[in-house]
Order: sequence, then C-alpha cells, then structure tokens
Amino acid sequence: MSKMAEMAQTIEELRTAAASINAAADWLYQQFSGDDNKAQATETPTKKETKPELKLEDVRAVLAEKSRAGHTAEVRSLLKKYGAAKLSEIDPANYEALMKDAEVIGNGS
Repeated sequence: MSKMAEMAQTIEELRTAAASINAAADWLYQQFSGDDNKAQATETPTKKETKPELKLEDVRAVLAEKSRAGHTAEVRSLLKKYGAAKLSEIDPANYEALMKDAEVIGNGS
C-alpha cells in the first residue's frame, strides 16, 4: 500500500472514531441530563412516531466497527448491494435498510 493510501485510510479511521465518540457523547448527555429527561418524557409520545434520521457518520461508525472486527469483505459486498463502492455514494434514503443488513454481519461467526 502506498504512503498516500495509508494516509487516506488513517484519516478515514480517525473520522470514524470521531463520529463514534460524538455519538457516545450525545448518548451520555441525553442519559444524564436530569431536566431534559423530564421534559422529554412528556414530549415523547408525539415524537415516537418519527424516527431519528440516520446520518452518514452513524452508518460509517457501525460499518467501520464491523470492518475492524474482521468483516471488511462483507461490508464491501453490502456497499456493492446498494450500488456503491464507498459509503458516501449511497443514497441517504437507503441508510436504514443498510443498517438493518449490517446488523447481521458477524452475528453468525
């Protein structure tokens, strides 16, 4: 692998790690912010109808974790299933279906 390819891969891994850390920080904030939880509890029934929109960073974090766990080939074939060579080429409308497909990767081994 060339130096530039290694650098690009390292940058991508750093971005994935940053997205994972950001998602964890958001989750922790929601779990431990006392006043917001009470306010959200009263608003929750109206908001349950709409699912939070998946973001590229969320999908990237999950797929990167699968890849690090040794399932890179399966992740690549999943991307190809959705007509893309890389995640950024996938239509955001397909993120939910992609995440459902990604959940089964590595569960059987």
